[in-house]
Amino acid sequence: MLGASAYVGWNIGANDTANCIGTTVGCGLLSFRRAVILVAVFAILGAMLQGHHVMHTIGKGIVKTDLNYLAVCVALICSGVFVTLATFFKIPTSTSQAIVGGVVGIGLAVGAEVDFSKFILIAESWIICPILVMALAYGLMHLIRLVLRRFATSSILFQQALGYLAIISSCYVAYSMGANNAGNAVGPVANLNIFPTRVLLLIGGLSIALGAITYGRKVADTVGKGITPLDIPAAFVAQVASAFGMHLFSMFGIPVSTSSAIVGAVVGVGLVKGAHGISTKTILTILIGWVLTPALAGTCAFMLYKVIETLLA
Repeated sequence: MLGASAYVGWNIGANDTANCIGTTVGCGLLSFRRAVILVAVFAILGAMLQGHHVMHTIGKGIVKTDLNYLAVCVALICSGVFVTLATFFKIPTSTSQAIVGGVVGIGLAVGAEVDFSKFILIAESWIICPILVMALAYGLMHLIRLVLRRFATSSILFQQALGYLAIISSCYVAYSMGANNAGNAVGPVANLNIFPTRVLLLIGGLSIALGAITYGRKVADTVGKGITPLDIPAAFVAQVASAFGMHLFSMFGIPVSTSSAIVGAVVGVGLVKGAHGISTKTILTILIGWVLTPALAGTCAFMLYKVIETLLA
């Protein structure tokens, strides 16, 4: 049971590390090795200090009825498998969408009471969050460029300061990732009411950190270099905008997509340079992944549970 949660947490770290450091590594501010250590530390802190908000939403907010052990395992494993596939193909997908889809699918399979109003609210946030972050990044990038033009004589010093701020903002994104996504990994297990909250959040945070360290490099290249070329100011703006969006939704207990937040921010930054600077092929691939991930995770969880239930009958 805890192993299945750890597997989902590992997937979160492997896929969503890019959302924390892809821009920072992509513009050459930090090596991947140093950046991933920062991610590991701050993801654990976020999980332990504020991960309980989303954990309660995943655990009891979507499916009102208590789930059995088999149902929880199936939901976690099916969610994790699709994120693993996306990570292998370097696609920044949404672990939040995967686990929510898996929980809804398994809830329908066991005949539990599914709160579709809560599900719709979460699904709406998946659309609102990237748009909000994109608009914020677009506005901030214009402001930064204005400042750079006004103070051209000290622009080098200003860019150096932005570099340090970009690294700090990477830590903030990692913290927000831990706060928002640790609950995705351990929320279904929290539904069972057999493990203390702190223990579950620690497992979620540690597994995210392990995923970041062992398999986080693949998707980092897509986010940092595949959507649009980034310089230091652009990296800083993308990090700050995405972190703010994720943290905001985390405080309301809404599991948003870390991937959609950073992709929205990078697109917002890219639009300042002009739409021609954005890789439409990469964006289209990412969007398809966002649609398919919750749908396939939910369908897989529903069908697999039904098959196992039939075999055990």
